Amino acid sequence: MISQLYSMGIRGIEGYPVQVECYITNGLPGFDIVGLPDAAIKEARERVRAAAKNSGFKFPPSRIVVNLAPADTKKSGSVYDLPILMAILAANRVVRLPKADCAFLGELSLEGKLRPVPGVLPMAIAARRQGIGTLFVPQANAPEATLADGLTVIPVASVRQLVDHLTGAAAIAPQPVWQPSGGRRAVADFRDVKGQENAKRALEIAAAGGHNILMVGPPGSGKSMLAKRLPSILPDLGREEALEVTQIHSILGLVDPQNPLVTTRPFRSPHHTISAPGLAGGGTVPKPGEISLAHKGVLFLDELPEFRKETMEVLRQPLEDGKVTITRATATETYPCEFMLVCAMNPCRCGWYGDPRGRCTCSQQSVQNYLSRISGPLLDRIDIIIEVPALEFDELRSREAAESSAAIRERVNRAREIQLRRFAGSETTDNAHMRPAQLQAICTLSDECASLMREAFDAMQLTARSYDRILKVARTIADLDGSEEIAAQHIAEAIQYRTYTNL
Repeated sequence: MISQLYSMGIRGIEGYPVQVECYITNGLPGFDIVGLPDAAIKEARERVRAAAKNSGFKFPPSRIVVNLAPADTKKSGSVYDLPILMAILAANRVVRLPKADCAFLGELSLEGKLRPVPGVLPMAIAARRQGIGTLFVPQANAPEATLADGLTVIPVASVRQLVDHLTGAAAIAPQPVWQPSGGRRAVADFRDVKGQENAKRALEIAAAGGHNILMVGPPGSGKSMLAKRLPSILPDLGREEALEVTQIHSILGLVDPQNPLVTTRPFRSPHHTISAPGLAGGGTVPKPGEISLAHKGVLFLDELPEFRKETMEVLRQPLEDGKVTITRATATETYPCEFMLVCAMNPCRCGWYGDPRGRCTCSQQSVQNYLSRISGPLLDRIDIIIEVPALEFDELRSREAAESSAAIRERVNRAREIQLRRFAGSETTDNAHMRPAQLQAICTLSDECASLMREAFDAMQLTARSYDRILKVARTIADLDGSEEIAAQHIAEAIQYRTYTNL
């Protein structure tokens, strides 16, 4: 007796169809799963056996072989528990599978209930692309699966309930398509920040163009406070962007079952003890790292020199390419990672180098050793470097209301709309990710601007990459001003953000 049905698997952040074949024959009782299963799938034999018996079904005392095709692709996870059991029940003539194309996925408990599994959204999207019309998923995963438009999603609580549905004893109502409740999630507001107008301006420019930024200042000057308020001025994710971000979070099981769609731009702030695989991604079975979890959002590295050098250096290629490729013995996967890099650091180990009151206790050699932990190539990939000085007493005591995030975000949105119109029809969405041909066509300079850039190029010994990044920042400043052309004042301000002399 043979049965066949579909399930889904994950490769990178994409789903792919897996055909589950079951063959039951006479002979000594046995239960084998083939098709390059990992340990979690091999252990499914005991979960499936117990779930079947505890759901009231007789497990066939025969020779059972389950094949997961394509057989040359490594399979992992507990997502195949339910399809394996349904294939066995179908081969044993307990249930009859629907004639229309459908797929099953879910983890089984020993009592026959279904537990949620990670990666449901990319698997649901892949199922829709394969022409599968109905997807049977654990009840907790059902809202997430409905985000893949065009699928009938059946929420399943237990094996017994699913069998009753397939035999016609008691139908399960399809899951309604999940709809967001509306409104922005409450986030920290720039209104709380006293002073630091220059840093706020730099962050506004960074948000408007998607630029990388480094804040340098003494302890307690507000660097972390400013960074944590950056998401409050970033534009909302579009539908396609939100689905792309949600797929990455889904693979790692970070999706909220009640609100499965990620609608606000991610803000990731890993501790400085993080490893290079933790930041870039990796593992025996490759998984996305922090830079991919920050896709379309912000990666905040506080106390930048405290990160291990090899950890910081893995950022160099992803910052240029917007993607990271992880190669392991079992697989090679590529994950998207278009993110804003926001860094904060002290000017020296004690934190007070350059303070006019002479509070620094570091030697010049100590300062150089501390700053040298950040490589030149990494600094070259940062568009804006801004000093965040210590606040004076009068600034802290002031009761004058600071500008709110809503007001700043309105200007950022206007600038982003200009960029979206400018780059319509291309993969580019903001100034920071302009391609060389786009940069040459869009960032043309007048004679006055070119003369200013020549002086800066020679005086500051800029690289070609630094030159391009100054042009991109100047283009963003012009967009915030609503200017069609890049003017001298826009170039001058962009140059100013690369003149911090201590680095």
